[in-house]
Amino acid sequence: MLVLFETAAGYAIFKVLDESKLQEVDSLWKEFETPEKANKVVKLKHFEKFQDTTEALAAATAMTEGKMGKSLKKVLKKVVAKEAHEQLAISDAKLGGVIKEKLNLSCVHSPAVAELMRGIRTQMESLITGLPPREISAMSLGLAHSSVTGVTSVLICAALLDDLDKELNNYIMRCREWYGWHFPEVGKIITDNLAYCKSVRKIGARTNVATTDLSEHLPEEVEAEVKLAAEISMGTEVSEEDIGNIMHLCDQVIEITEYRTQLYDYLKNRMMAIAPNLTVMVGELVGARLISHAGSLLNLAKHPASTVQILGAEKALFRALKTRRDTPKYGLIYHASLVGQTSAKNKGKISRMLAAKASLAIRYDALGEDTNAEMGVENRAKLEARLRHLEEKGIRRISGTGKAMAKSDKYQHKSDVKVYDPSGDSTLPSVSKKRKFEEVEEEEVATPVTVKTKKPKKEPVEEASTAAEETPKKKKKKSKKAEEEAMDVKEEEATSSKKKKKKKKVKEEEGD
Repeated sequence: MLVLFETAAGYAIFKVLDESKLQEVDSLWKEFETPEKANKVVKLKHFEKFQDTTEALAAATAMTEGKMGKSLKKVLKKVVAKEAHEQLAISDAKLGGVIKEKLNLSCVHSPAVAELMRGIRTQMESLITGLPPREISAMSLGLAHSSVTGVTSVLICAALLDDLDKELNNYIMRCREWYGWHFPEVGKIITDNLAYCKSVRKIGARTNVATTDLSEHLPEEVEAEVKLAAEISMGTEVSEEDIGNIMHLCDQVIEITEYRTQLYDYLKNRMMAIAPNLTVMVGELVGARLISHAGSLLNLAKHPASTVQILGAEKALFRALKTRRDTPKYGLIYHASLVGQTSAKNKGKISRMLAAKASLAIRYDALGEDTNAEMGVENRAKLEARLRHLEEKGIRRISGTGKAMAKSDKYQHKSDVKVYDPSGDSTLPSVSKKRKFEEVEEEEVATPVTVKTKKPKKEPVEEASTAAEETPKKKKKKSKKAEEEAMDVKEEEATSSKKKKKKKKVKEEEGD
């Protein structure tokens, strides 16, 4: 059996001298306690040293992605192909599948092989002859400093995409504002930013629209509308220098947009390689932001589902806890497509369910051995079915079997039709409270009281008659009292006038 061992300095091929010792996995570490014991188990057959750090970095990147690099392919063809009947022990099962497809070599990956690799690593300096320990440590340090792969590149790409989006928005806004002084109508006709910049770049001045072919960037209807608007445009004339600066700005927008699409494709491929299940659940950009916020994929796998749900909304969470209000329902996960297509009342439920499934996907990607996205696809299908059920709740009713639509009864309007009552319009009484005595007498005469023979009720009639008799008596008493008071006032006035005349006479007599 041959063993493929990867180091920072190069690839090493070892020959296993005693394969029977591999059967005792638990006691295999004892065979690598000293260099002498290790040399009895394995022997170095070939060592392929890397030329520089760039080659080492390319080989390490290919190994982490489960691919076979050029240097590894060269070594396998040179050494292992000569002994094709022997099995090759490797540390990565995915790499073994690639080697078997391309070179038709039988590869082995088992717990015994992993223990053997661990033992070789402990005695690597003594087993690999002709390579000083200082050189191995220097190569390891240089590879560590130059390696920016895996999760680190994802973190950088996620931050860079956000910055590019902000810059693109600023550039496009200034471009539309500047060219709007010269040709304001085209901004309303062409809504797509990239098509707008490409069209402006090709048109230049407004007078060139009639002779410019815009069929590459715009549909025929929009192109005809632009040409018609150019004839009746209300824009001002600008100098050639302004047009040149606007065209240069359009070039910048086009270049940044193309670079952004290229970077997004790179991020998509990296995310599918690092966390395929998480990418299927929440998307490439949201997954990269979650990993960036947590620091690494392993740190994100340690978070519970409730933390994943509100990751990115820490300020709102602590503000709600301090003021004793409702805590936030979602953080970065709000930008996922499943949450975005949900109605407002169901966003909290879907974000909670999505966070639960996404946390499972993260742990599967970080700690699982498989690199497929089957679990993510299944969980996403379940969430979409649950979302469909929540959205149709109240419209669709599940029948007894749970498969077919329930037969609903024909709708019938059973409410009574109310007729408008005009008596409630006026709040004034229909009959005035103060009525004359004559009107009361006339009413009493006109409406005689009917008395039943079997059950005579004379008391209320007598009371009504006594009340009618009392009212004129009271009125007569009141009138008499008023006449007496008037007579008293007249007598008092007469007596006071007499007293005044007497006083005048007395004064005249005294004067005489």
